[in-house]
Amino acid sequence: MAETVWSTDTGEAVYRSRDPVRNLRLRVHLQRITSSNFLHYQPATQTGKDLIDLATFRPHPTTSGHRPDEDKEEEVVIGWQEKLFSQFEVDLYQNEAACQSPLDHQYRQEILKLEDSGGRKNRRIFTYTDSDRYTNLEEHCQKMTTEVSEVPSFLVERMANVRRRRQDRRGLEGSILKSRIVTWEPSEEFVRNNHVINTPLQTMYIMADLGPYGKLGYKKYEQVLCTLKVDSNGVITVKPDFTGLKGPYRIEMEGEKQELWKYTIDNVSSLAQPEEEEREQRVFKDLYGRHKEYLSSLVGTDFEMTVPGALRLFVNGEVVSAQGYEYDNLYVHFFVELPANWSSPEFQQLSGITQTCATKSLGMDTVAYFSYPFTFEASFLHEDESAEALVEWPVLYCEVLSLDFWKRYRVEGYGAVVLPAAPGSHTLTVSTWRPVELGTRAELRRFFIGGSLELEDLSYARIPGTFKGERLSRFGFRTKTTGSVTFRLHCLQQSRAFMESSSLRKRMRSVLDRLEGYSQQSSIHNVLEAFHRARRRMQEARESLPQDLVSPSGTMVS
Repeated sequence: MAETVWSTDTGEAVYRSRDPVRNLRLRVHLQRITSSNFLHYQPATQTGKDLIDLATFRPHPTTSGHRPDEDKEEEVVIGWQEKLFSQFEVDLYQNEAACQSPLDHQYRQEILKLEDSGGRKNRRIFTYTDSDRYTNLEEHCQKMTTEVSEVPSFLVERMANVRRRRQDRRGLEGSILKSRIVTWEPSEEFVRNNHVINTPLQTMYIMADLGPYGKLGYKKYEQVLCTLKVDSNGVITVKPDFTGLKGPYRIEMEGEKQELWKYTIDNVSSLAQPEEEEREQRVFKDLYGRHKEYLSSLVGTDFEMTVPGALRLFVNGEVVSAQGYEYDNLYVHFFVELPANWSSPEFQQLSGITQTCATKSLGMDTVAYFSYPFTFEASFLHEDESAEALVEWPVLYCEVLSLDFWKRYRVEGYGAVVLPAAPGSHTLTVSTWRPVELGTRAELRRFFIGGSLELEDLSYARIPGTFKGERLSRFGFRTKTTGSVTFRLHCLQQSRAFMESSSLRKRMRSVLDRLEGYSQQSSIHNVLEAFHRARRRMQEARESLPQDLVSPSGTMVS
């Protein structure tokens, strides 16, 4: 006979089901492996001196009608919250004086009906449902550790009472809308009462009476075979897990009569029929459709559109970090400049200041991480459709400052960058600089008392807004390269030109092309390419001239 492979993993398993838990069915098979019962026999009339009649080894029938061999093995199919009475409960509730609660009287009536119909079918396997007293006592007396003299803490007591979250306890507390979502100064009593999250939960225990033959109905022989817990979210917790392909579980009784039992737990819930699945799919589809209609009614059907010939720009940005600066405790002041023909709502704020952030070492540099979010909205409306009209894109300016322990402010750098013309996610790194003075006096003043040269107009970091000339000269203006600031921008563009196929789309498309073209021409890469193209044209022009007009060095002779 092959040796039995036992399953030693008695931990709990968690399942999630969309089906109603009332459809759950478990098959429990219990079997006794060994027994220490002595052979009872009565000496009969012996034909010989040392001979015993084999008939004396025959087990005697019991008063209940079944033989002891029938107690060695039992199999029961149990549904969710199905009540199977034990021998102890049958003996208890037959006495009307022992019934105190309405549930006890209900159990008494059910037991009397069972007795009239021939008695209960189960012998050793029985259940405790969510309404039984055993469930309350078992969950309240659970130990959290293996310590023999464990003293339950306040959290353990609260967790033991979590299961008693009935509808009557959740009633008003769950239906009233609290005016304060966050309690900034919670009292000690508030913390103690709200430390545990309440979730509706139901429990069921599958038990076994493993008492010896003729001694069923004693509490000391009751053993828990399986614990089932189901919450309102359809999460089913089984301890121990279903047997499946694993070996059976074992129970070894203690005491003088040590007996070994094995049992298996299998999920025998019936599969849904194709008609039921189709009907369920229709119900879910109808439910989701009604929910979609409800959400649509909350949002509304009117979609806000831009005016014809306009472009709306939404930017969700973030000041990510600043690195490479001389002093610690940095913060960034930034703002967005809107060129001509751009506008923003009156409530829109186009500037901001980050929090002061200490730096940390990252390789050879020091980095300050801000993670400061900002957002703004702007609209573009251009009346001039001529090809010569120059369209500009909004510019983001930033100023980096430092603040030390003695409240001394220092300008660490200025920078500017044109916002991306293409929608989507962009990460921009803005290199900054700061103005400097000749000599050591300015640096000593900056080190000891703070302060330094500052720009009166931050737009001077690129092109001042007050500049009206053709050429901007910064001759004599001394600067020093400092660190860099990293921005992360998520840009969204909205225009009717993206959805219309009429002449308006073509007209608006030309404006967008010029916007994108201007953004590209503002980059250094395109400027260098234009410079290389100009050099190539000059070389081609020189090659086309007569040789007597060109000097050996390559320059033209006047």
